[in-house]
Amino acid sequence: MKDILVIIPAFNEEKNIAGVIERLNEKQPAPDYVIVNDGSTDHTAALCRKNRYHLIDLPVNLGLAGAFQTGMRYAWENGYRYAVQFDGDGQHRAEYIMPMREKMDEGYDIVIASRFEEERKPASFRMLGSNMIELAILMTTGVKIKDPTSGMRMYNRKTIEEFATRINFPPEPDTISWLVKRGAKVAEIQAKMDLRAGGKSYLTPLKAVKYMVQVLTSILFIQNFRGKVT
Repeated sequence: MKDILVIIPAFNEEKNIAGVIERLNEKQPAPDYVIVNDGSTDHTAALCRKNRYHLIDLPVNLGLAGAFQTGMRYAWENGYRYAVQFDGDGQHRAEYIMPMREKMDEGYDIVIASRFEEERKPASFRMLGSNMIELAILMTTGVKIKDPTSGMRMYNRKTIEEFATRINFPPEPDTISWLVKRGAKVAEIQAKMDLRAGGKSYLTPLKAVKYMVQVLTSILFIQNFRGKVT
C-alpha cells in the first residue's frame, strides 16, 4: 500500500501552483501529489502540463466538494494509506505533513493542522466565526476542535473510502463534525499558515458571513437529517 497522497484542488491558481509543487518537492522524500484542476479559466492546466505535474484536469468547475472527492477517489483507487487536503494558493506548509502522519499513527482518523492548538486566537470578526463553529461542534459532538476552519487536514484509509465512495460533502467543518458524530477520531497539531502567495481569495467579507451561517446551520440542524454512513 502507498503511504501519503497530497490532494491539491486548484481553481485559477496559475500564480501559485508552481511554488506549491516546488515546496512539496523540497521535502525528502517528496510526497506523492495530484493537482485537481477544477475547470480553471486561466492558465493553471496549461502550466501544469508544461511542467509535467501530476494532474487531473476536470473539464468543468465542480467546486471544492467535487474536486476534493475526485482526489479522494484517486487516492482510494491507487491504494494510498493517507490523503492530505492541501490548498493550491500557497498557504499550507509541507513541513507539517509528516508530523500529521505521526499523529495519525496514534490511532486517529483525521488530523488537522491547527493554528490554535497551542496558541490563542486573535480578536477579530473572522475568529469570532471560528469560535462559533468550534462551539457548535462541541455542543453537537462533545469534541473540541480548536481550528475547525483549517483547510489542511489528513485523512486515513477509512475516511478516504467514505469521501471516495459513500458521501458527496465538501471538506468543511460541518462534514468533519458529521464524521465525528459517526465515530471518527480527530486530533490537531500546531501549525502556521502563510498568506496567499498570489491572486485573490474568493472569501470576501460578505461571503465569509454567508459561509459561517451555512456551516452553523448545517452543524446545528441539517446534519440531523443526513443519512448514516454504512
